[in-house]
Amino acid sequence: MRRLLLLRHAKSSWDDASLDDFERPLAARGRNDAPRMARYLWENDLLPDVALCSPARRAAETWEAVAPLLGGRVPVEYDRSLYMAAPSTLLRLVQSQPLEHSSVLVLGHNPGLEEAACRLVVDGSERDLERMTLKYPTCALAVIDFPCELWGEVDWGQGRLQRFVRPRDLNG
Repeated sequence: MRRLLLLRHAKSSWDDASLDDFERPLAARGRNDAPRMARYLWENDLLPDVALCSPARRAAETWEAVAPLLGGRVPVEYDRSLYMAAPSTLLRLVQSQPLEHSSVLVLGHNPGLEEAACRLVVDGSERDLERMTLKYPTCALAVIDFPCELWGEVDWGQGRLQRFVRPRDLNG
């Protein structure tokens, strides 16, 4: 089995209109939500073997807020192709993961992250599927399991959505 965790970056700030989109930082809400999602990952034993992260500032700052709460155990790889990636780009990146990674976290952006999540899953809890397809808000997490041995076998319509968690679903 392979497990994919798709985490959208936390809420970003639009306060400085002069900043390029790539350079937008986290907003106060994002700086609050990211550690809450990290605690959720830790408390629910959802630690990935590796994190693949967009190098855009808001994504990198999300990872910087998440990583320490995961015990410093998850290595990160920043990949420019994840910045505003199309679903097909996300799939190719996931398919290229080495065998030793049984669980991979991808930290990226909408609309590609949401589209990829919706295309990857074939079943799961009706409630979670409905919430995910309705809206994939900032700092939301989809946990998708695939019944295969190799990442290269992962494809559209093969995953089972184990859970879909939004920051507002968490306590504190």
